[in-house]
Amino acid sequence: MTKRDDTSRPERGERIAKWLARSGIASRRDAERMVEEGRVRLNGEAVTHPATFVVASDVVQVDGAVVETPERTRLWRYHKPDGLVTTHRDPEGRPTVFASLPEGMPRVISIGRLDLNSEGLLLLTNDGELARRLELPSNGWLRRYRVRVFGMVDEAQLKALADGSVFEGVRYGPIEAGLDSRKGDNAWLTVALREGKNREVRKVMRGLNLHVSRLIRTAYGPFQLGTLQRSELEEVPGKVLREQIPGLGPSPRPSRKS
Repeated sequence: MTKRDDTSRPERGERIAKWLARSGIASRRDAERMVEEGRVRLNGEAVTHPATFVVASDVVQVDGAVVETPERTRLWRYHKPDGLVTTHRDPEGRPTVFASLPEGMPRVISIGRLDLNSEGLLLLTNDGELARRLELPSNGWLRRYRVRVFGMVDEAQLKALADGSVFEGVRYGPIEAGLDSRKGDNAWLTVALREGKNREVRKVMRGLNLHVSRLIRTAYGPFQLGTLQRSELEEVPGKVLREQIPGLGPSPRPSRKS
């Protein structure tokens, strides 16, 4: 299928990658990759161009399965336990966050990730566009962690992380880090950062000769782990979501799923 000419249609709709992202299938970037791989069909025809538009009456399929029309944007706070990977499918067969969610949940994706051995607050959404937006460092949102380390903590080195750092050839942005308590060779730190490179906290601590034995995310921007118990999930009320994310706007229609 070539790029569809939408100029003659009274309703232009929205680009298919954005539509798929809002459906919770994937981020817009990954949806564009799905189009390139020939995995997306529109009204029975293969989509070959990311500038194809979707309107309300269209039927969209990914890998042969019909994709439901995007619902209102929703967000959940989830207390991820350690031992789960933040992916829909793991080639090594390890248990995943998404397989552990309660029955009846709509398809969701994570906003950022927590690695296998990390725990704490993980935000989940049914809107890939929102996920991409909230992952961007330009939001300026702090991600806060409680970190247990083994080794001799040098508080001056922790303070110096606020000016940025370079370890193993990788440059890291400013990190706020402070010592909370110490017992022998073990210590608890509070760490906050805005950038969030892959395994950043662990790698920076290793650069300070500290081994991270436990890492708990306690906040992502304005959203807190709070009193959520391990594996507990709680939806953020729509009013709170709109207050915390400018420009999100009111929900156009109620959700059709629990």
